[in-house]
Amino acid sequence: MDNIMKVTIYLKLKLEVLDPQGKVIARALSDLGFVGINEVRQGKIIEIDLDETDSVKALSYTKNMCERLLANTIIENYSVSIDD
Repeated sequence: MDNIMKVTIYLKLKLEVLDPQGKVIARALSDLGFVGINEVRQGKIIEIDLDETDSVKALSYTKNMCERLLANTIIENYSVSIDD
């Protein structure tokens, strides 16, 4: 298990992109009596276990996955976290 590295990818819509799901969540929270919520933006989390021991390589590999498949970089921003 020493060669397993866990990476977490956080995907969020860019600020200039409308987030209808976030608006529905905000409205539902308000309907439930939660006050003081100005805006809600929702996103996704993807967790991957990699056979890698080098965090620099894992980061590069994961960013490549994001750019090629996991993130729609036209409308989404992403960040990667590595859990050693």
